[in-house]
Amino acid sequence: MNSTDTAKAPKGLFIKTYGCQMNVYDSERMRDVLRPLGYAPVDGPEQADLVVVNTCHIREKATEKVYSELGQLKKMKEASGGRMTIAVAGCVAQAEGEELIRRQPAVDLVLGPQSYHKLPEMIARASRAVGDRLETEFETLEKFDALPRERNADGPTAFLSVQEGCDKFCTFCVVPYTRGAEMSRRVDDIVMEARSLAAQGVREISLLGQNVNAYHGAAPAMDGGEDWTLGQLCRHVARIGGIDRIRYTTSHPRDMDDDLIAAHGDTQEMMPFLHLPVQSGSDRVLDAMNRGHTAADFHAIIAKVRAARPDIALASDFIVGFPGETDADFDATMDLVRATGFAIAYSFKYSPRPGTPAAELPRQVPEEVKNQRLQALQALLRDQQTAFNAEQAGKTLDVLVTGKGRMAGQMHGRSPYQQAVHFVGPQDLIGRIATVRIVGSSLNSLTGELVSAHEAVA
Repeated sequence: MNSTDTAKAPKGLFIKTYGCQMNVYDSERMRDVLRPLGYAPVDGPEQADLVVVNTCHIREKATEKVYSELGQLKKMKEASGGRMTIAVAGCVAQAEGEELIRRQPAVDLVLGPQSYHKLPEMIARASRAVGDRLETEFETLEKFDALPRERNADGPTAFLSVQEGCDKFCTFCVVPYTRGAEMSRRVDDIVMEARSLAAQGVREISLLGQNVNAYHGAAPAMDGGEDWTLGQLCRHVARIGGIDRIRYTTSHPRDMDDDLIAAHGDTQEMMPFLHLPVQSGSDRVLDAMNRGHTAADFHAIIAKVRAARPDIALASDFIVGFPGETDADFDATMDLVRATGFAIAYSFKYSPRPGTPAAELPRQVPEEVKNQRLQALQALLRDQQTAFNAEQAGKTLDVLVTGKGRMAGQMHGRSPYQQAVHFVGPQDLIGRIATVRIVGSSLNSLTGELVSAHEAVA
């Protein structure tokens, strides 16, 4: 091998992603940013020249998990003779900043969620041993403007970030401090990215944002009018050839406007699935959380959504054991769950986040009480999820086939209601929508029999 061949050899890139769909999207875009520098994905950190740990600060003990991961990477870096570069990105990087480098000197680069477009520049600086190792400023618009226009799609589904940041300041949440204020991308930029994905065979796009239904992006150049809402954006993306399915996450009840609700009924590409976190069924707890809505408000929204789209499946998030939560408050949450009915839900024990107002509140709930409440809530939610899945038996559902299943000849896909579906069929179904008759169900998936397959429409 001559020196020219060596120079052209790809450099290994390994990105470990924690947390939400936004982080998954960010990791994909980091790969796009680094591709022109000759970085190509590898299967494990041991093979990598650059390892990026893309972190999440939402869950309990997130920071400790990051430092544990970095301890393992430090050993690999030493074994590589210093060849490996270690970068920490995401919300823990934003929150910890210089502390990350102080506690773990093996870290070469620290960059917040709005700074990963600067990775090439930071790598160049690090290689010259000059300049800053830290970049955690909020420059969201600059980030999106600097990203490559083209994306490499990986399969028939893709995330597309349309909104970032949060202005709600729920008392338990660090997102406003790690992601910054709410910012919406321009409609033209979103459509350009969506068209690029569609041209590569993507048939389902999930629009992402910390508060995605707070979207207010600059109207298309041909329009030039007022900012568009999420409902308008969904209708517009639905007209892109090849895009058969549209989803969005995560929403806030305060931003669930009538036009977006109407779009669920008048835009067939919008899937009958809504993830709308409520967190608690107690008005007193919701007020202490600074959620800005009541349980009655939530019920009223759900009634409107079901009127617009009767077959919609609902998902939500819950926190139990928030400071001061009483037995009566928890009972109110259980009542809300029983009255609503969820296809799937995510529930967690409250855990304090440093720097958030709730961390300083009195009447912190004992761990054993949190555990008991969480077990009771999750049992009810499991029953509802199992029942919802069982209701699909005998129905025929359109399933977007995303890959091969674990069994020989088995295919895997997603129903309109976000359920995993397994059935026997040919591999050329991948990337297509198949009609599947559901014959069985479990807590987490459906089993079906292939009826027919749809051809893609460009």
